Amino acid sequence: QVRLVESGGGLVQAGGSLRLSCAASGIIRSINVMGWYRQAPGKQRELVAIASSDGSTNYADSLKGRFTISRDNARSTVYLQMNSLKPEDTAVYFCKYSAYATYWGQGTQVTVSS
Repeated sequence: QVRLVESGGGLVQAGGSLRLSCAASGIIRSINVMGWYRQAPGKQRELVAIASSDGSTNYADSLKGRFTISRDNARSTVYLQMNSLKPEDTAVYFCKYSAYATYWGQGTQVTVSS
Protein backbone atom coordinates (compact mmCIF):
# COMPACT_ATOMS: atom_id res chain seq x y z
CA GLN A 1 0.00 0.00 0.00
CA VAL A 2 1.10 3.55 -0.75
CA ARG A 3 -0.33 6.69 0.78
CA LEU A 4 -0.02 9.99 -1.03
CA VAL A 5 -0.38 13.31 0.76
CA GLU A 6 -0.67 16.41 -1.40
CA SER A 7 -0.24 20.00 -0.33
CA GLY A 8 0.28 23.46 -1.76
CA GLY A 9 -2.96 24.14 -3.53
CA GLY A 10 -4.93 27.32 -3.05
CA LEU A 11 -6.22 30.50 -4.60
CA VAL A 12 -3.90 32.65 -6.69
CA GLN A 13 -4.31 35.50 -9.12
CA ALA A 14 -3.59 35.05 -12.79
CA GLY A 15 0.13 35.37 -13.42
CA GLY A 16 1.00 34.04 -10.00
CA SER A 17 2.77 30.87 -8.95
CA LEU A 18 2.10 27.87 -6.77
CA ARG A 19 4.15 24.87 -5.76
CA LEU A 20 2.46 21.57 -5.12
CA SER A 21 4.02 18.78 -3.11
CA CYS A 22 3.13 15.12 -2.88
CA ALA A 23 4.75 12.84 -0.34
CA ALA A 24 4.48 9.10 -0.70
CA SER A 25 4.68 6.71 2.22
CA GLY A 26 4.27 2.99 2.66
CA ILE A 27 5.78 0.31 0.44
CA ILE A 28 7.84 2.46 -1.94
CA ARG A 29 9.73 0.77 -4.76
CA SER A 30 13.02 2.28 -5.86
CA ILE A 31 11.81 2.20 -9.46
CA ASN A 32 8.60 4.15 -9.81
CA VAL A 33 6.87 6.97 -11.58
CA MET A 34 5.24 9.85 -9.76
CA GLY A 35 3.34 12.64 -11.33
CA TRP A 36 0.49 15.07 -11.48
CA TYR A 37 -2.83 15.02 -13.25
CA ARG A 38 -5.64 17.53 -13.09
CA GLN A 39 -9.37 17.56 -13.53
CA ALA A 40 -11.39 20.68 -14.18
CA PRO A 41 -15.16 20.76 -13.60
CA GLY A 42 -16.98 18.91 -16.35
CA LYS A 43 -13.76 17.68 -17.94
CA GLN A 44 -11.78 14.47 -17.94
CA ARG A 45 -8.69 14.03 -15.84
CA GLU A 46 -5.60 14.92 -17.87
CA LEU A 47 -1.86 14.54 -17.59
CA VAL A 48 0.09 17.48 -16.28
CA ALA A 49 3.56 16.00 -15.81
CA ILE A 50 5.27 12.83 -14.65
CA ALA A 51 8.75 12.09 -13.38
CA SER A 52 10.43 8.71 -13.18
CA SER A 53 12.85 7.62 -10.50
CA ASP A 54 15.54 7.50 -13.21
CA GLY A 55 15.19 11.25 -13.74
CA SER A 56 13.17 11.31 -16.94
CA THR A 57 10.17 13.62 -17.18
CA ASN A 58 7.19 14.07 -19.45
CA TYR A 59 4.86 17.04 -19.74
CA ALA A 60 1.58 17.89 -21.36
CA ASP A 61 2.61 19.87 -24.43
CA SER A 62 0.40 22.81 -23.51
CA LEU A 63 2.09 23.22 -20.12
CA LYS A 64 5.73 23.03 -21.13
CA GLY A 65 7.60 26.15 -20.11
CA ARG A 66 5.21 27.14 -17.33
CA PHE A 67 5.15 24.02 -15.16
CA THR A 68 8.17 22.15 -13.83
CA ILE A 69 8.12 18.77 -12.13
CA SER A 70 10.86 17.62 -9.82
CA ARG A 71 11.31 14.92 -7.22
CA ASP A 72 13.30 14.05 -4.17
CA ASN A 73 13.76 10.29 -4.26
CA ALA A 74 15.18 10.19 -0.74
CA ARG A 75 11.92 11.71 0.54
CA SER A 76 9.66 9.94 -1.98
CA THR A 77 8.27 13.35 -2.79
CA VAL A 78 7.33 14.93 -6.09
CA TYR A 79 6.86 18.65 -6.65
CA LEU A 80 5.10 20.71 -9.27
CA GLN A 81 6.17 24.31 -9.71
CA MET A 82 3.47 26.21 -11.55
CA ASN A 83 4.29 29.66 -12.91
CA SER A 84 2.36 32.21 -14.95
CA LEU A 85 -0.87 30.60 -13.88
CA LYS A 86 -3.99 31.17 -15.94
CA PRO A 87 -7.67 30.86 -15.04
CA GLU A 88 -7.84 27.77 -17.25
CA ASP A 89 -5.37 26.08 -14.92
CA THR A 90 -8.11 25.96 -12.29
CA ALA A 91 -8.68 22.32 -11.41
CA VAL A 92 -8.21 19.68 -8.77
CA TYR A 93 -4.66 18.42 -9.04
CA PHE A 94 -4.05 14.77 -8.25
CA CYS A 95 -0.80 13.06 -7.44
CA LYS A 96 -0.21 9.60 -8.89
CA TYR A 97 2.28 6.90 -7.94
CA SER A 98 2.95 3.95 -10.22
CA ALA A 99 5.16 0.96 -9.54
CA TYR A 100 3.80 -2.49 -8.74
CA ALA A 101 0.38 -0.84 -8.55
CA THR A 102 -1.11 2.59 -9.10
CA TYR A 103 -2.19 4.91 -6.33
CA TRP A 104 -3.84 8.33 -6.35
CA GLY A 105 -3.84 11.14 -3.85
CA GLN A 106 -7.01 12.80 -2.65
CA GLY A 107 -6.42 15.88 -4.79
CA THR A 108 -5.70 19.50 -4.02
CA GLN A 109 -7.70 22.40 -5.39
CA VAL A 110 -5.96 25.06 -7.44
CA THR A 111 -8.03 28.11 -8.28
CA VAL A 112 -6.68 30.88 -10.48
CA SER A 113 -8.68 34.10 -10.48
CA SER A 114 -8.67 36.51 -13.40
